Amino acid sequence: MKEPRKITVTEGDSAIFNNNVDYCVGTGRIGLALSREYMDELRFVQEHIGFSHIRGHGLFSDDMSIYHEYRDSDGNTRVEYNFTYLDRVFDDYHKVGIRPFLELGFMPSRLASGTQTLFYWRANTTPPHDYNAWCALVTSTLTHLVERYGNEAYEYPIEVWNEPNLPGFWEHADMKEYFRLFKSTFTAIKALDERFRVGGPAVCGGTDEKWIRAFLEFCRDEGLHPDFVTRHHYTIEQPEEIGHYAYAKLMDPEYGFANLQTTRDIIDSFDEFRGLPIHITEFNSSYTPKGVIHDTNLNAACIAQQLSRLGDVNESYSYWTFGDVFEELGVPYAIFHGGFGLVAEGCVPKPTFWTFAFYKKLKCAGSDCVHKDDSCVVVRTDDGGYAGVMWNIADSDGGELTLTLALPGGRESCLMTQTVDEDVCNPLRVWHDMGEHPHPDESELRLLRDAATPLVQTERIKPEDGMLTHTFTVGRNGVVYFELRPGEIKSDRGYDYERTVGQTM
Repeated sequence: MKEPRKITVTEGDSAIFNNNVDYCVGTGRIGLALSREYMDELRFVQEHIGFSHIRGHGLFSDDMSIYHEYRDSDGNTRVEYNFTYLDRVFDDYHKVGIRPFLELGFMPSRLASGTQTLFYWRANTTPPHDYNAWCALVTSTLTHLVERYGNEAYEYPIEVWNEPNLPGFWEHADMKEYFRLFKSTFTAIKALDERFRVGGPAVCGGTDEKWIRAFLEFCRDEGLHPDFVTRHHYTIEQPEEIGHYAYAKLMDPEYGFANLQTTRDIIDSFDEFRGLPIHITEFNSSYTPKGVIHDTNLNAACIAQQLSRLGDVNESYSYWTFGDVFEELGVPYAIFHGGFGLVAEGCVPKPTFWTFAFYKKLKCAGSDCVHKDDSCVVVRTDDGGYAGVMWNIADSDGGELTLTLALPGGRESCLMTQTVDEDVCNPLRVWHDMGEHPHPDESELRLLRDAATPLVQTERIKPEDGMLTHTFTVGRNGVVYFELRPGEIKSDRGYDYERTVGQTM
């Protein structure tokens, strides 16, 4: 075991930490919300974490059945809209306390200019053959949302399309055509009501700098002022695919953070757009829904590091995705299949689920950050104590961190820790040891859920000379949450804890 790393927090210490962990989370195509398992997983996530917004593909894809054409008695082609499924999905979202972050796409087949499709569920990724009809679809949908949900519908962020810089997601990755789509859509929405907030270009990887700069140049030249800029963020090298699964090496995280900074720098280089918010509308380690890393404790530790810094230059960052009900490459073959989700089949939380839960607890505990580094973030809580998250990425020796905290007044405190690591919260290993059954029965699922629970430990500690010191153990790929709550024990009349636990035969 290495020598413990030592951190001392004194009165007046502060650090930059913008924790917007719960602003948005991703989902597969929106039509999946019509299934029971999807809503079970979302309800579970909302009960434990509680995201404000949800973003998914396929709002206008055929399975949502919104756009229709028919011929009237005179032989003229007419358009009508069917919001039955949209209402079912969004009503269910409201019931669990989450609101849409609207991604406008993909193209209804009757409105599409071509036949190019993507994914198992055949998302059409071609431009509209009639831009007026596309804009009417968008504005009619927004009008319906306002009629149904009132003024809160103006607060749903709106993103035009998804990853148009990739030819699979936008035919030929045609930049000029995407800019036409954005201008037409943006102008139509703002003409409907200026209160709607609209952004783009939702680009991913490789050509992000080129596209974001060109997008802002286009907006400047056309007199458009988007309300925010969107992009995506993944942190692996090119994966090796074997059978149903993909294996990849993590990139240097500093490369990813530097790449995010370029977006901020590009935006701020335009006088018209300086300070414009950036929403990362997708992020994760791997960008494939069969990336085995998603199910691991390594992923939890890596995402803990990401969450400590993603707020430095970005307004929000949406994890892709909340659950494993997801069908881009087909229906999954097994409970642990490398799916994007925080939650596996049967509402089994993966280790990364707890990383988000810990950061949400941190946000609720207090907003004054007193320390942040590459393995730890600590905030001063509203009750005068402390809370923090620590992580240890792929260190085979494990790690120890000795934390000394200023605690004036000599108040005795309760120290509570919740630990997620390869030994105490690792449902993937339990599933493997049980024989890797693709679809566990209910008794096996109960065992997996039990194995997916953090280890909770508490102790009473007293400060010395106004400082309190404790050494935390953070195992390999571990994530530890702690709270230090000042307060004396207030026993009921006649109760003696030491005598109670010290009884013998």
